[in-house]
Amino acid sequence: MKTELLHSATAVAERASKLILAAAKEAIDRRGAFTLVLAGGSTPAACYQLLAASEADWHRWHIYFGDERCLDPKDPERNSAMAAMSLTSKVPIPARQVHPIPAERGPEAAAHDYESTIRPALPFDLVLLGMGEDGHTASLFPGHRHPANALVLPVHGAPKPPPERVSLGPAALTSCRQLLILVTGAGKRPAVQQWRAGEDLPISQVASDGRTILLIDEEAGA
Repeated sequence: MKTELLHSATAVAERASKLILAAAKEAIDRRGAFTLVLAGGSTPAACYQLLAASEADWHRWHIYFGDERCLDPKDPERNSAMAAMSLTSKVPIPARQVHPIPAERGPEAAAHDYESTIRPALPFDLVLLGMGEDGHTASLFPGHRHPANALVLPVHGAPKPPPERVSLGPAALTSCRQLLILVTGAGKRPAVQQWRAGEDLPISQVASDGRTILLIDEEAGA
């Protein structure tokens, strides 16, 4: 795994946006389309705002989501709502090429439906992930069972509200040409240390080979 230590969360967002734009250009040049999995969180949101202010061949982008909360589609706590506010409503990506998780249907039904949505898109060109203070990524939490071959998982009893969610599983998150992980803030430092020590965290289950780039700020990586 390649690691880049950057001085701030802003620098992480800036570097991430540049890597995403470069991956998009390469994918479109080679295959005519770019498939991107978005993450939730404040640093990804800052990255999306930078992307929205950039030039790209937006009509060839296809957007998917790494996880979602089981809330109303218009709830601002939804990852799809955040992405719409910061990116997908700001650039001319065709609406049919934005694929939110239908989490309002409940974890099981949404997971079943979203598996059929993502399966034809695999492998993704780029998967963007963050990491929580407990080492979770997407909605894969420590202490939960994450079947290695499941593409999409219903989530119950999440330690952060709301308790019901839907998440891409390790098999889908690692089915990609590039995996980009953003980690910022001093609150993440203990989990980063546990990850480096080899503890079995969800983030360590997906970040395991040369396709992964970790962008981490000085507060998290000190």
